[in-house]
Amino acid sequence: MGWDPDDSCGVNVAFAVFGSKWKPTLMWLLSEGPRRFAELRRGAGPISEKVLTEQLRELQRDGIVVRRERPGFPLHVEYALTDRGAALDRALGPVAQWGDENLEHLRAARSDRPAAG
Repeated sequence: MGWDPDDSCGVNVAFAVFGSKWKPTLMWLLSEGPRRFAELRRGAGPISEKVLTEQLRELQRDGIVVRRERPGFPLHVEYALTDRGAALDRALGPVAQWGDENLEHLRAARSDRPAAG
């Protein structure tokens, strides 16, 4: 399966990288510094190990996150943002601010809608 976002708009390209339920949260956690898998799982909320693994692998594939292994027993593995990942995290700052500023409005607007179905 190839990767073919609508590249006529950079927003589409960026959303193709971080546009999932968990990736922005993982990037936010990693913006505070390297984290082990268990730390990410605890910090992210109700995410399964399978989904966390998949999301981290996709972020690694796209050059947003790096996985570092340290020798020893048990194996010590950490995840960290790459420079490209840190730049994307900074770019998401204004989006997060907009979300914070408009959360109550959106909650109210969506509660006024009739129930689906």
